[in-house]
Amino acid sequence: MDSFNFTAMDPSRIHVHGSLDFDKRPDGLGVRRLPHWTRAQVPQGLDVMARMPSGVRIRFFTDATEISLQALTTTFRFEDGKPARVPFQLQVGESLFTEFMTRGHHIKPEPSSPNGFELVRGEPDTVTFIELPRGEKHCEIWLPHNAYVMLQQLAINEGATLLPLPTDTRKRWVHYGSSISHCMEAKVPSEIWPAVAARRAGLCLTNFGVGGQCHLDQFMARTIRDQDCDFISMKIGINIINLDSMKERVFTPAMHGFLDTIREKKPLTPILLISPIYCPSAETHPGPTIPDGSGKFRTNEANLNTGSMTLTRVREILQDVVERRTASGDENLGYFDGLELFNEADRDDLPDDLHPNPEGYIRMGNRFFEKYLKEHAPK
Repeated sequence: MDSFNFTAMDPSRIHVHGSLDFDKRPDGLGVRRLPHWTRAQVPQGLDVMARMPSGVRIRFFTDATEISLQALTTTFRFEDGKPARVPFQLQVGESLFTEFMTRGHHIKPEPSSPNGFELVRGEPDTVTFIELPRGEKHCEIWLPHNAYVMLQQLAINEGATLLPLPTDTRKRWVHYGSSISHCMEAKVPSEIWPAVAARRAGLCLTNFGVGGQCHLDQFMARTIRDQDCDFISMKIGINIINLDSMKERVFTPAMHGFLDTIREKKPLTPILLISPIYCPSAETHPGPTIPDGSGKFRTNEANLNTGSMTLTRVREILQDVVERRTASGDENLGYFDGLELFNEADRDDLPDDLHPNPEGYIRMGNRFFEKYLKEHAPK
């Protein structure tokens, strides 16, 4: 097989879409979804999650019938006490081919360690996709949404060619959100809900859904502002409740300021504010939310400080922000109620009372397509 090292990647033939920066190592490239200039600004918890390539794809054009990818992964997810397999998916047209890596590093809880965890080192692994359709084809390898990935080599069968990458003519969608847009609980990377919706709508997705985050940080607004895109959506609110990180007095102008920053370079780009999905403990009680020891998340009902928000109130504020700005002339700003994506009737697919399960995410993606993108996706 002919191999291509990512450390010497030819951008005219291989493009890692959705990774705006890389950790450069002698043996590979570590994916990082935020641009290099953010390194000095991001909190550690956000930086950790931004290195998980949710929504990131390796794009290339080839006549190969067999394609291999070598990478070193790091996972902290376990199934039946063993490190979880790490999924990779090759998309060719509408078809998806799924393979798993089983080697690599894994992080396991270790109470005796000063950090509370232990890194168990492993080896690089390879996934191989075989019996692919003949002829020239556009390929995308969806990288795992819930593991770290150090890309090392892409290989194609002998006699095949890695051709110049054609311009991607799909309209570009940039999405910003929390863990419920990062979707670490999804089974495979193409089933995070923004990917489900993007694939149905034929859009090229960039996903800034980051677990534990989405606090209207200005470096995120500037990152979104600087992207080449045709549509922007932002799913706002749940982690502001979870951490009780903003009171109502701060949240409203922060939301306006976030939009103002994006509008500096995107004055006419359609922007959609999506309010939080259903979360039983936070609908009418303020945060913060904390794990209760039984696998559920609960709000601290003793926290009734003036200005602390509930999800019900967040939805009202977001709708009001949109109404005020559209009345002031921003005709390309919209509001979408998160309960249209996932509501109380879906509670059986909310196992920890906060994050949907894999079936819940697929349903969210299909609903977003049917209820919004089907009519409003950029053409």
